[in-house]
Amino acid sequence: MRWKKITIVGVGLLGGSLGLAIKRRKLASQVAGFVRRTASLKECERAGAVDFATTDLLAAVWDADLVILCTPLAQMKPLVNQMLPSLKRGAIVTDVGSVKASVVKDLESLVAKAGAHFVGSHPMAGAEKTGVSAAREDLFECAVCVVTPTRRTNKTAARKVEQFWKAVGCRLLKLTPETHDALVSRSSHLPHVVAATLAASVLDPKAPEALAALCANGFRDTTRIASGSPEMWRDIVLANRAELRVALDEFVRELQGVQALLRKKRKNAGQIQKFFETAKSRRDKWRAGCVSPSPE
Repeated sequence: MRWKKITIVGVGLLGGSLGLAIKRRKLASQVAGFVRRTASLKECERAGAVDFATTDLLAAVWDADLVILCTPLAQMKPLVNQMLPSLKRGAIVTDVGSVKASVVKDLESLVAKAGAHFVGSHPMAGAEKTGVSAAREDLFECAVCVVTPTRRTNKTAARKVEQFWKAVGCRLLKLTPETHDALVSRSSHLPHVVAATLAASVLDPKAPEALAALCANGFRDTTRIASGSPEMWRDIVLANRAELRVALDEFVRELQGVQALLRKKRKNAGQIQKFFETAKSRRDKWRAGCVSPSPE
């Protein structure tokens, strides 16, 4: 389907990539973008991610059929409150947030006040880079996008949101907001906390200078996501703290199991090898069935 006007609120990596994908596939007659900083206007123009960018939220949202929130989680509710006077009846609002239960709870009734419809979304796509200059039109190709309808969700709106994500190349998965948050706390949020902890610990300025020189490809690949936006990840961790705490507890128990193997005085090479064999087998099996926009 073709939309008359799509507005992207927050034209960074995800918002910019969406704009490029929408324009390449001719999914909308007009793509508008809202940015916070005047300096970002020229960046959006150079990237070609939107037809026009503005720091005026009401102007960006006016007459839009679809509004996509691509900002850090903590900004979403205040921005929706601000845009309500300009949000037309029947419009659809969705988002790309990595946490869904709190977002859906905050925005579903708020958007309904304007006679519009909110449908939660989370495309599992991104990179450690930030800003519209890092945007890629193929970022969403083959990525999984989770759509999280509730009992209150307008079915027609949900169907249109699903069609939209398919149109930009995503594979769809429907989950409740709560199930989504429990699962991504392990698949996405835990890996980021682990990568950040590893980077902060190993690269501590108090460590010997030679240590950083010895951090090669394995360290680089394992900690890549630690270069992501601190603001975005602060909001994610705070919004999903309960589920992430459980995931961290489980992970710490696994690490303690490895630690216990290393503490044993008797030779236990077989057990240690089994640990690595299990990890390799599970990872290889997952990778073999993984459809990814950025294969290894």
